[in-house]
Parts: sequence; C-alpha cells; structure tokens
Amino acid sequence: MEKKEKHTLEFYGTNYLSLAPLIAFVFFCILFFVIYKDFEMEAICMGGFVSLIVGSLLAKKKGDYWNAVVKGMSSEMMNTLALILLVVGIFGKMMTRAGVAEGFVWIGEQMGLKGGAFVAFSFIATCLLSTSTGTSIGTLFTGFPILYPSGILLGANPVMLAGAILSGAIFGDNVAPISDTTIASASSQAYTRKKGCADIGGVVASRMKYALVAGALAVVCFALFGGSGSTSEQAAELLSQYSDPKGLIMLIPVVILLTIAVKTQNIFVASTWGIISGSIIGIISGTLVPGDVISMQDGALSGFCIDGIKNMLGTVGYLYAVAGVIGVLNESGTMEKIIEKLVNSKLNKTVVGSEIIMGIGIMLTSICLGSANGPAIIMFGPIADEIGKSKGLHPYRRANLLDGFASTLPVIIPVTSSFIFIAVSCVESAAAEYDFISVISPVSIAISTLHCIFLFVVFCVAVFTGWGRRYEGPDGRPVKKEAAAIEENYVHES
Repeated sequence: MEKKEKHTLEFYGTNYLSLAPLIAFVFFCILFFVIYKDFEMEAICMGGFVSLIVGSLLAKKKGDYWNAVVKGMSSEMMNTLALILLVVGIFGKMMTRAGVAEGFVWIGEQMGLKGGAFVAFSFIATCLLSTSTGTSIGTLFTGFPILYPSGILLGANPVMLAGAILSGAIFGDNVAPISDTTIASASSQAYTRKKGCADIGGVVASRMKYALVAGALAVVCFALFGGSGSTSEQAAELLSQYSDPKGLIMLIPVVILLTIAVKTQNIFVASTWGIISGSIIGIISGTLVPGDVISMQDGALSGFCIDGIKNMLGTVGYLYAVAGVIGVLNESGTMEKIIEKLVNSKLNKTVVGSEIIMGIGIMLTSICLGSANGPAIIMFGPIADEIGKSKGLHPYRRANLLDGFASTLPVIIPVTSSFIFIAVSCVESAAAEYDFISVISPVSIAISTLHCIFLFVVFCVAVFTGWGRRYEGPDGRPVKKEAAAIEENYVHES
C-alpha cells in the first residue's frame, strides 16, 4: 500500500464532524422525499449545497474546507459523469418526444391482452421504455397515466399492475446505458492495471444476465397472478388515445446506441450517433418534426435538446453537491478511516465477505438518501472501489453489485422510498380522474414490485455462489482467477 496522505482539513473538537454535511444532506433527502413528497432534483440540489454551507461553519479553516469541496467537485470521475448525464439527457428526451411509449401501447392493443397478460405486458413495456429513455421517474409518470387505467378496465389486479409498472421502471434504471445509476456505478469503479474506470458498454453487457433472470421470474408471476376481474369496453377507448405504431421505429436509435457503446466502449460516441440517427429517423418517419429538435415558441427555447439539458441540470447539481461532501470526507481523513476499517474488518477477509459489505453498504446508503440511487452510488462508490480492489474484483463486478443491490430493497421500503411515493401519487392522480380506480397503500405496492424482490435474490445467489464474479486480469481484462493470486498486486489509491 502507498504511504498515507497527510490530511490538513480540521474541524472543531473532532474530525468526525466532517460527517456533518453528509448528515445534513440525508436530513434534506428525508425532508423532501418522505415528508414533503417533493421529488424535484433541484430541491435535493439545494439541500446538498446548504449542507455544505452548514458543514463549513464547523471547520477550523474555512478556506481549507472550501478547497476540499472544490477538489471533490473537480475530480475526473465527477466531471465525466456530469458530461455524460447532460449528453444522454438529450437522447432520453428525444425518445420521449418521438412517442416510443405510444408504440408499446399499440402492441398491447393489437395483441388484445387482458388480466394477468396485460400486467406482464405492462412490465415488459415499461422495461423497454425505461431502458430506451434512461429515466425511471420519467417512466413512472409516463406509464401510469397510460397503462394503469386501461389495465384495470381490462381486468388487471390494481396492486400487481402498479408493481409491474414500478418494476419495469427500475429494470431500465438498472441496465440502461444512459441511466444515471449505470453511469455513476461505472464511473466510480477504477481499474488498477490500466488507466480509467469501467466502461459503460462493458458494464451493461455484464449485468444484463442478472436483470434478465429476475425479469423473467417477474414476468411469469405477473402473468399468473396479475388478473383480478371483469373487463370494460372503456379500456379500448383509453388505449386508442395513446396508441401509435410509429413510435416503434425509434427503437432503431436505441439499438444503434447500444451497439456502438459495446463496440467502442465510449458512451459519448454512442450517444452522439444515437442522437444523430434518432433525429434523422424521427423526422423522416414523421414521429418528429424539425421544431422538436430545437425551436423558439412564444419567445422561449423549445425542443428535446434544451429539454434534455434542463431535465439533467438538477441531477448534475446534486451530484456535484455529493462530490463536494466526498471531498470534505477525503481531505479530513474520515473517508480513509472508514475504508481502512472496512478493508481490515473480519468480514472482508473473503471475497464473499467483501461483496456482502458492498451490498449492505450501498443499500443502507440508498435508504438514507430516500432511494436516490444515483447520489447513493456516488457516495458509497469510492468505498466499494477500495473494498473491491482489495480482493482484485473487476470494476464490472463492483459496478454491478452497486447498481444491482441499490435497485432492490431500497426501492421498496414503503416509508423511505421516493419511488414508492411517486407510484402512490400516480395512482392517486388516476383515482381523482377515474371513479373506477381506488387508492392503494404503499405497502401493497412494495410487496408487488416483484422485479426488485427477485433481483435481490439473484444478487444474493451471485454473491454466495460466485456467479458472474470476475477479477481484474492483465490490462484490465475480466478473468476467472482466484482472488488470492491478485491481492498481491492490489495498490491502495488514496
């Protein structure tokens, strides 16, 4: 291991007060997500920067404190992550404007699905939608108004249908190459045998097997247990309002983006061609008009380009706040102490133990942040990075454990999960509009979010059996090699 770096940032009394910004940030997450039920990223961004200001009051030298914040925010990982989010935000908004959701609805309408079959279809449709757009929250706000009322009229169990829509949203959040959690998990896990962090294309390809197994189990259960009663002719009318096969052609840019991302291992190149091809295909097919790209309406800039940037600014802002908090923890030596204790713990003596630490750590972090998985991964990512390196685990494996476990139990904790609250609010909105819809409880939605439950089981099996476990070989290649052979080459990067 390298010689420990001397830390100059000091706080009054004890340097554990460097945790104050983190604690304040958790407070704001609970305040906005749980109490106020305000899910705007700008609100959490504000909470993050207020937390940094509060923390500065406890530092002996205010200048050193803010230098630490700046150092955290100026890290290569953070700036790369911010740039990726802004670029892929444009792609995501392009997919939304082009009506890809309406294309999936058209498929369901043509197939004449009812009851449990419609619930299973809703899960698959929202999986594809969230994977295409890279946004779980956007999928919830798109999927519920379209699929929920129609599904109930087609004999779907209301609770299972809500769980299916939420499950699909999380599926894409976990595997989409343009999802903030995918990007954060890959960007936070560095190589030891070559420069850089895990590439997004490789991460997505390596984690797909876990998501597909859990998803397949969820589809079967939704189909078997998702039906509940009679159907109504009103459903056909509702579905027809949101049905348009043209939207399906926009899956071509998604395939282009995924193919290039895996081939080049560069999300910037992939996103560039995804946006260009999507714009051309959308305009030629009629799903987009030139004004949908960028235009002026009533003196204001409009189009998916500006919408994509605006949609990501809040997310980028709060991630920078989290990076500032990490900078304070690093420069005060607190982060090093936490990592040292975990690396030297009895549980970390085995590879399985190391993966258990990473799984439990990311889940607890996510729960504390109201299931805001992006910030949770950025917060816990450096710790998981060092723990995984201590056993020679490949960055793909570390990234998959982070994003995988974050997408499981934290999502369905009914008293803290922002996703559950959003799902409940979507059902309440539908109930206010349609008299045949009743409000359902957060607990019932949590229990019916089957993909997250199955994904937790799948990752537990992967940890205890070693399924999918790879170590970092020469030049960073993933290899099936015993950890003991690699531990000698581990270098602690402070």
